[in-house]
This record gives sequence, C-alpha cells and structure tokens, in this order.
Amino acid sequence: MDIVFSSTTELAAAIRDRKISAVEALDAHLAQIDNHNKAINAVVMLDREGARDRARKADAAQARGDALGPLHGVPFTLKDTHETAGMKTTVGFPPFADYVAKVDSPVVARLKAAGGILIGKTNVATMLGDWQSDNPLFGRTSNPWDLRRTAGGSSGGAAAALCAGMTPFEIGTDMQDSIRLPAAFCGVYGLKPTEHRISLAGAFPDPGVSARSVRLMSCLGPLARSVEDLSLVYKIIAGPDAGDTDLAAVPVEDMPALDLKTLRIAFAPFFPGFPVAVEISAAVEKLAKQLQSAGATVGEANLPKLDLHDDLAEGGALIGMMLEAAQLEPPEQPTPISSWFEALARRDRSILAWDRFFETCDALLCPVAMTTAFPVCEPGTSIAVDGKEQSYWMLPAYGAVFNYGGHPALSMPCGQDGDGLPIGLQLVGKRWSESRLLGIAQAVTPLTGGFRRPPDY
Repeated sequence: MDIVFSSTTELAAAIRDRKISAVEALDAHLAQIDNHNKAINAVVMLDREGARDRARKADAAQARGDALGPLHGVPFTLKDTHETAGMKTTVGFPPFADYVAKVDSPVVARLKAAGGILIGKTNVATMLGDWQSDNPLFGRTSNPWDLRRTAGGSSGGAAAALCAGMTPFEIGTDMQDSIRLPAAFCGVYGLKPTEHRISLAGAFPDPGVSARSVRLMSCLGPLARSVEDLSLVYKIIAGPDAGDTDLAAVPVEDMPALDLKTLRIAFAPFFPGFPVAVEISAAVEKLAKQLQSAGATVGEANLPKLDLHDDLAEGGALIGMMLEAAQLEPPEQPTPISSWFEALARRDRSILAWDRFFETCDALLCPVAMTTAFPVCEPGTSIAVDGKEQSYWMLPAYGAVFNYGGHPALSMPCGQDGDGLPIGLQLVGKRWSESRLLGIAQAVTPLTGGFRRPPDY
C-alpha cells in the first residue's frame, strides 16, 4: 500500500481493517513532509509529538473496540487560517504570529470528532489576500510540478501538500477562487460549496473577539485527490451548527451514483471578455465532446445576460465593504448603509439570473482560471496567456463569478498542457446541489483521468 498517495477513504478503511495502524499512517506522512517540504514549503507548522500521541490513542481505542469515526486515525493538515486550540493560526500576518485560539473552529472540531488527527498547518497568502501563497512569516510555496511556478493562493500550501502526498485531504477557504485556482494549478480536486453551507465561524483568527464581518461570498470547502474523498469530507463538515446562525437548514445528502446518459451539461470554453489560454478552452471543448459521445446531453451554454465584468467589480466592492466593517477604527467617510443594500440588490439580480440558467442544465463546464500555474512573480505583474499580457487581477475571474452568485463549484484535474502542467476545469451547479455536483464529477472522472502523481514524489 502506498500510504501517502492513498485516498482518505482508502486510509480510513485500511486503519479500520487493521491493515495499517494510525501511527504508521502518521509516520509515512511525516516522512513525506521531511523528504519534500524543504523544496515546496507547503507545511509551515507541525505538531509531531502531539499528533503521534493522538495516533497512539487512536490505535488503543481501536484495540479496545471503541466506535470509530469515518476519519479514525487519518492524519491531515489544515490551511493556516482555521482557529485551532493549542496550535498557532497566523494567516501569514506578523501581528498574528503568536496567536493561539482557545477553542477549535466548528469545522476543526468536526474533523477531530470524526477521528482525524491534525498534524500541522499549510501556507497561505498574507491575510488570504493573493493568488500566490507567500507571506512574511513563512515565505513562498512552490508548485510540486515545477518549483519555479506558483501553487496558487490563497490555499496554495493546502493544494501543494495534497499534490505531493503530505496530506490526504485539506480544508481551504474560497472568497475569490481560493480553493479552486490552487487545486487547478496543482492538479487536485477542490469544492467551493453553496454559500452558508459550511460554518465560517473560526475560519479566520480573531484575537480581539470582534464582530465577524465576512458573512457573504466566502466559503470553506475540501480539497482532495479524488471526488470520493471530497464527498466524504464535505459530509463531515457541512450542515447547520449551533454557533453559526448564517447556516441554512438544508439536508446534506449522500453523493448519488449518476449515469452520464441522464445528464444535461452546458459548456463554455470562455466567458465573454475573460481571457483564457487556448489549451484550457480546448480542454473544455474536448471534454464536452467526450461527454456527448458517452451519452450526455451536451450543448454550448447560453450564459445569463449579465455583464460579468460588472459582477466581478460589484463582488470586489462587497468584499471592500465587509473589510471596512472589520477595521478597528472606521474610515473618515464610511460607506453609507444605503450603498450596502443597493449592492445586495444588485447581487440578488445576478443570483436569480444564474438560478434560472441552472433550470436548463445539471451543470456548467467551464475554465477555473485563465491560465495554468504561472512563474512566481510580484503580485500585480501582468500574466502571459498565449503570449499576450493579461491583467493579474483577472486570475480568479472564472471562479469569482460563482462566489458572487453563491453557487457550488468544483475544480477537477483534466490532463496537462504543453509544459506538462495540470489543467483544471470547473463544474458549477445550482445552489444547494453539492451532492449532485459531486456525483456528476464522479461520473465524469473516467473521461478526465483524475489526479496524476507529479514526477519524483
């Protein structure tokens, strides 16, 4: 058994069936971190002894015949944004360098209650504010496929650690493509669920116990090397929580087994006015043809009649208003409350337009980002796409559209470009349809080849 590249589901089953112990699973992942993390810099904090103690206790519990959770004995890392009792949470921001939360966030508590063993934290962009993972505390994370290129951000450490076999799953955050873009760059899977599906409480360090301002557009979601693992972890962390009134009381369903012949797939090789590499748009068209040959009903998408550039700008404005509310001192000219409600009304129109679109199809197939993993650069530097310079700020555009709308979206690996870098494509579904979207991705996976292990790992 190749422990470090086994799926979460396989690891949990192997531990449950006593084919391997929790200690063996932990030691294999720690060895992989020791062998490869110096070059990649994905894992920035480790709790070796604490994790080993928890692994020994997990093995002892199993020996006693205690009930086992779905993640019993499975080691995992977490993006350095989740509040964790006894372990620092810094978001790569020097003022938070020594912050340790008193309690676990709801998501962390659920993962531990399911039997998972937290071993460390993974790198992020400073304050989660960029699409490369680099910060003054821990430095830069590189892409396992090419160390000269970015792993993406802000969940870049999470995606790189997964790709390199350092962890079997991760939990990212996504306000503007921050799960899906690094998942695409590193060739793993990432799910941004419907807004208000997974608790955001404790998803950002809060030393001052201030009012939680980020209540819209941002989501937590799993990253993994298979759709089955996304589904397993998603079911553990999703659903109402007694401490978070934002969460919708919508049932979290099992991932269904779906036949491609029953599905209606709309595809868009690009969005009007959004740049995208030819190899990525060609991958969308190729997969659409494969789906049609496999019996799915496939057609080019008649996208909602929205100005998507305006939606991106409005989404940015909403983020700005939320961040303004989080400031310790209000600005001299604070945004009037009427502007907030006008922004919400504009967002409602976009959400409803996409809701009507998804009445006509089961999923939309489209790009995740305008390019594959690009060479590390200063934030704001223009990015070459097919030899043409494009705005750095358009990197998350294909994903951020669905943060603005709140719809669930999934990044899946779909082959490689001419430089041997992973191509990620995006599947998007109607709100609250995560389980069905996962089922669609599972049905599509035989056509895409799924996760590919990078060379030398």
